[in-house]
Amino acid sequence: MEIMSNPHADRVRATARLISSAGRRKAGSFLVEGPQAVREAVRAHAAGRAQVQELFITAERAEREPELMGGPDLHRHLVTEEVLAALTDTVSPQGVVARCALPQTSLADVVLPGAGLIAVLARVQDPGNAGTILRAADAAGATGVIALSGTVDLFSPKVVRSTVGSLFHLPAVTGVSLTELGSALSGVGITALAADGYGDTDLDVLQDDAAARRVGVTAKGAAQRVALSAPTAWLFGNEGSGLSDEELAACRARVAIPLYGAAESLNVGTAATLCLYASARAQRGQG
Repeated sequence: MEIMSNPHADRVRATARLISSAGRRKAGSFLVEGPQAVREAVRAHAAGRAQVQELFITAERAEREPELMGGPDLHRHLVTEEVLAALTDTVSPQGVVARCALPQTSLADVVLPGAGLIAVLARVQDPGNAGTILRAADAAGATGVIALSGTVDLFSPKVVRSTVGSLFHLPAVTGVSLTELGSALSGVGITALAADGYGDTDLDVLQDDAAARRVGVTAKGAAQRVALSAPTAWLFGNEGSGLSDEELAACRARVAIPLYGAAESLNVGTAATLCLYASARAQRGQG
């Protein structure tokens, strides 16, 4: 296979445009960088859950991890380190980049009957936080991720890198309005909960309720509180301002994570992980 060595070649420049949101929208494609993320993209491609349009890989990486080359249907290019650097926005590329088609996921693909746990990003701006939430949702067994309008693009290179492949494990839909979300959730009986540091419902109390139900006991006051075992969509807000009044009003309860030390608050990615796992554990116990 001939090695691509010109970082200014038309194919390279066209692919590099996917670093920008405008380039992704125009091309209908996004970039996936790094061996673990590309490995998951290739696996999803083989399973029919994603479309890898092109693969750019150095000879060294291909020799070290031949499984990244995928099957015979993949359009592959061996490239130099200089070409790979031109395709990414990182200082130290990791030897492989894939160009993938943007998924045509709709809100109905995420909010559907039988969905048990959904993560909703409400104006989350930091790519690392967005990726952490998506990865936590994947690990907790969530059925999907929703990004409300104003949230960082889940298919930007920085977010994709931070998900480390989880983006290919569960459906994610972007650009959803709060009105659309509320209508969809109510249509299938999913409860919206707000992760809110000033909330009047304590996450520990809800977990105690769930533990009591597992052994056939009803904790005092539990009937008046939301049940973590119910189908749930957790809303996680902006890093600086949290959830807006409108976003809070769309939720059945405002749930706070208790802080036992001197920290003023938790990072939104950490808070999301705790909330998602609390629901996941309660739902598994219910099952």
